[in-house]
Amino acid sequence: MSEGEMVVIKVPGSTANLGPGFDSIGLALNLYLTLEAERADKFQMIPLSEPLSIYPADESNFIFQVAIDTAKKYGRELPGCKARIASDIPLTRGLGSSAAAIVAGIELADALCDLQLSQYEKLELSSRMEGHPDNAGASLLGGLVIGCMSEEEVSVQSIKNIKFEVIAVVPKEELLTKESRGVLPEEWSFKEAVQAGAVGNVMVAALLSGNYSLAGKMMSEDLFHHPYRKKMVPHLEAIEKAAPGLGAFGVALSGAGPAVLCLAESESASAVAEGLQRAFPEMEILCLKIDQEGSTVLKKSLAELEFGHTV
Repeated sequence: MSEGEMVVIKVPGSTANLGPGFDSIGLALNLYLTLEAERADKFQMIPLSEPLSIYPADESNFIFQVAIDTAKKYGRELPGCKARIASDIPLTRGLGSSAAAIVAGIELADALCDLQLSQYEKLELSSRMEGHPDNAGASLLGGLVIGCMSEEEVSVQSIKNIKFEVIAVVPKEELLTKESRGVLPEEWSFKEAVQAGAVGNVMVAALLSGNYSLAGKMMSEDLFHHPYRKKMVPHLEAIEKAAPGLGAFGVALSGAGPAVLCLAESESASAVAEGLQRAFPEMEILCLKIDQEGSTVLKKSLAELEFGHTV
């Protein structure tokens, strides 16, 4: 990126797992982190959303650190940068805020240093920084993402033709991923692993074929994490009982939680949202759609655009 240009990076939030797709299935959502950046003498991150004001404004900011590390990996030094950031992705609620920040940092390094990274390079970098490809892949590629990661490579398939609505039930309290992972068992028996994997396979097949009732049934039969995390997220069981009667076909903890997602076909979504708001008035209800684009990057001339108008 040359002097006198601004880069505008927009990255969707995401959900992971959908129940039995543990650490391997992600879904991009139309909640966005937006970053406007230009070259500057020093690093400065200007928050435009109040929750983001708790993060560092200098080069120790997480997004800048990701960008600095990405540039260094390719033998470059990230130049000073002034950026404005806005986000409507709820923080520490299981809606992919950290993965979106990682993807934004990689896109920032790619733009500022003209790295010309391929989508696969961005996918591998973001997945390894995040630890798995579900949220990172969804934020980068959009749509429904199914992936796995080994020491040698990251393999992901993004599917863009799936259409249903997502109603997120977001509690006020936070739940850190580290705490939520701490309740999971370290190992399963072979028999349990086979059954858990089979449930996830059927869910994917059902989603791809549009058999949403079967997909929802498989979501409810997850063995990987729901049984262990329910004691940390007591509202999950209550929502599982209430949502089907309102018209939802599936319910799942969003990532590590504490947000819970209810999936519904378009004609049922508003009734599901209204019913959940009545049943859980202390929680925020978000009516969301699947983001099909993934992260986008636009370069604009500062001469043509007054700084700050695009966020």
